[in-house]
Amino acid sequence: FRSGIPEVHLAMIDAGERGGFLGDVLGELGTFLDHQAERRATVLGNLIYPAILVLAGVGIVIAALVFFVPKFATFFDGADLPFATRVLLTASDVLLVGWPYLLVLGSGLVIVWYAIRGRPGVDTAIARFALRLPLYGDLVRALAVARFTRMLGTLLQNGIPMINAMRISRSTTGNPLLMEAIDRATEEVGAGATLASPLDDSGLFGDDVVEMIEVGEAANTLPDVLVGIARTEERRTDRILETLLKLMEPTLLLL
Repeated sequence: FRSGIPEVHLAMIDAGERGGFLGDVLGELGTFLDHQAERRATVLGNLIYPAILVLAGVGIVIAALVFFVPKFATFFDGADLPFATRVLLTASDVLLVGWPYLLVLGSGLVIVWYAIRGRPGVDTAIARFALRLPLYGDLVRALAVARFTRMLGTLLQNGIPMINAMRISRSTTGNPLLMEAIDRATEEVGAGATLASPLDDSGLFGDDVVEMIEVGEAANTLPDVLVGIARTEERRTDRILETLLKLMEPTLLLL
């Protein structure tokens, strides 16, 4: 089944099997997938209209460059043309004469992407770039933190020792940068440090998340606190997604 199931879901199922709470994990996974389907439907519903306008606009521009601009190019032979007009005529020539090269270039880029995708260095670089993007980076971080804290809290609630629980739940983040941070935190916790300190040093967990973990460790209620953090981060992802949708529609229309 590995070829058809995302690694994040496999990690959650594996954690449930190891901890003896597979039923709870499958229930949470079902809720997560249902919520994900609702989000996807919301995104598609909001983007259909501007996406159609963008595609129509691109089609009109290409048609103009291929069919109409060449008919007027002969009138401008030898004339001292403005820069914008020269760009327009050059773009038309590129589409008419160089379309085989553009096709080969596009195919080559797709092949290269599939060849390098999945390599650790490439995935890390993409994850680092994604986290730097405004709003989208916050969305990716909040979703990864929600997955990690929910699984870690659930494992601890079911009696799994801290080190084993961290090693199991690291894969549920789906983010290589957070996995590396959790690996370092696991080593420090194994050496006697608290959980909050290494997570804070990574810079990938918000100050509010770190403070709540510190409180949970001090009050010996860390499992419940982690599950509460997961709920908070999931609500945050919904708010960020709503903001992104509100920005994406006018951005596509302007484009």
